Amino acid sequence: MTNQTKISGVLLNKQPIRYTPAGIPLVSFVLQHQSQQTEAGMRRQVMCEVQIMALAEIALVADQLQEGSPIQVTGFLAKRSMKSTQLVLHAINIEY
Repeated sequence: MTNQTKISGVLLNKQPIRYTPAGIPLVSFVLQHQSQQTEAGMRRQVMCEVQIMALAEIALVADQLQEGSPIQVTGFLAKRSMKSTQLVLHAINIEY
């Protein structure tokens, strides 16, 4: 089964770096995306905000980025936590 997502946009609402109980760096932020897509043969304006979570060395990269920076994130979708139903994109690569 495949679970891979790639999306580009602007970095918003970056939270300060924090660390898991195991000492792994973690940075959360929002990616604001805007594009035109084709659906059912029609052009459609798409605007959305995606919650992103970056861990380990990717968190250190995200921590250096400034809000408003254009970025592209590749990762996988997973629930925010075991108790949550909210999906979050877990970053495995950030290009800027």
